[in-house]
Amino acid sequence: MLSVENVNQYYSGSHILRNVSFGIKENALTALLGRNGAGKTTLLRSLLDLVPIRDGSILYEGKNIVRLGTADRIARGIGYVPQGRDIFPRLTVKENLLVGAAARKTPKGVPAFIYQLFPVLKEMEHRNGGDLSGGQQQQLAIGRALMGEPRLLILDEPTEGIQPNIIQHIGRTLTSLVADHGMTVLLVEQYLDFVKLIADDYLVMQRGEMIASGKGANIDADGIERHISV
Repeated sequence: MLSVENVNQYYSGSHILRNVSFGIKENALTALLGRNGAGKTTLLRSLLDLVPIRDGSILYEGKNIVRLGTADRIARGIGYVPQGRDIFPRLTVKENLLVGAAARKTPKGVPAFIYQLFPVLKEMEHRNGGDLSGGQQQQLAIGRALMGEPRLLILDEPTEGIQPNIIQHIGRTLTSLVADHGMTVLLVEQYLDFVKLIADDYLVMQRGEMIASGKGANIDADGIERHISV
């Protein structure tokens, strides 16, 4: 589904991503782990062309998308849920969702399955996004990304600052997107117990480099906690 080869990225002369190479399988959930400052968010933003890479290749479904802009990458089937959610506080829930449909060729309102995944969004579709709780806003951010009908969904720390019951709901939702909707998920996450419950595979970054990878079921056996604990 996604293959990244020798990607380098710089901020003001600082080498942030260092020859990063990895691949993720189709119809699987891959967790990207690492300490704060490891380069995880920069990598995700680079996959969407929100920050430019210096060199390297990003192959999505076999095609190099490095020369494509953000809108074109989304139109090709890549969805993104940013850290911090970035919902529009003065737009209603429904309006926030419809913004996510901009990349679709024939937007026709909110698909029923999104409201089935997140019933609270249906209940509050006429409320402003800024009136929702943090957990509800996170569900809205995921729903908005799904409006673009992605085949690859990328999420940056969706459990950050979220109450435990919503974390569990998000976990079930991501599992369902893979198992029931044939989606591929790339997830940056700090909450290791959450990752161990849902990840098919894992990747670990450290200081801008990819240092480990393996099966989600082997996270404990592989001693991955040592790479992410403070």
